Order: sequence, then C-alpha cells, then structure tokens
Amino acid sequence: MSPAEGTNLSARTVWGKVVLFLKEHKFIALHVACGDITDVEIKGNELVINARDGMLYNLLFAGKKEIESALRWQGLNFLVSVNLIEEEKSDIQRDYERLVEVFGENLIKRS
Repeated sequence: MSPAEGTNLSARTVWGKVVLFLKEHKFIALHVACGDITDVEIKGNELVINARDGMLYNLLFAGKKEIESALRWQGLNFLVSVNLIEEEKSDIQRDYERLVEVFGENLIKRS
C-alpha cells in the first residue's frame, strides 16, 4: 500500500509542509526556491515536482535528500521525482528566433 492509499492526501498540502520544514531547518536556498513551486503531484508512492527552469531543476535535484527528510518528518515515505518541463514556444517566439538566426545583430527590435 502506497502512503497515499487509504488517505486523502493533497499534494499541495504535503508540499506546503515540505517548504515549512525547509525553512525551520535552515535550508534557506532550497526553501526560497521551493516557495514558488505549485506544480506538484502525488503518483503512487512518489511526490513529483515539476520545474520549468533548468537552474531550479538542478537545485531541486541536488536537494532531494532534504526534501525526502521533510516528507519523512510528515510520516510519509515518498520517493521524490523532479521533472524539467519544457514550455512550448509560441509561434511569435519561434519566428523571432528564426529572424535572429538569419539577420543576427542586424535585426532591430522595436517595442
């Protein structure tokens, strides 16, 4: 039986307690980084954290041990999974990047 079975755990509630644990245990950089994360989910016996930034992903990946400690502090035995979510580029972003490729520094950007 996974930790989430038989209970009605909210991923956001669990994550909020993780952030609190990090603050109380003086993991300041990790606490600040985690404070803005809202894309978390519980899948079976895993807490999945979705990051949309490479630097944030690296910080979370390096802090997995501390995050798992925060989960154990709550009496949960979840594994921690960190995913890097690549955001789709808009047509405008792709067009702009193509123009930069073609024209380079000769491209004039107007607001």
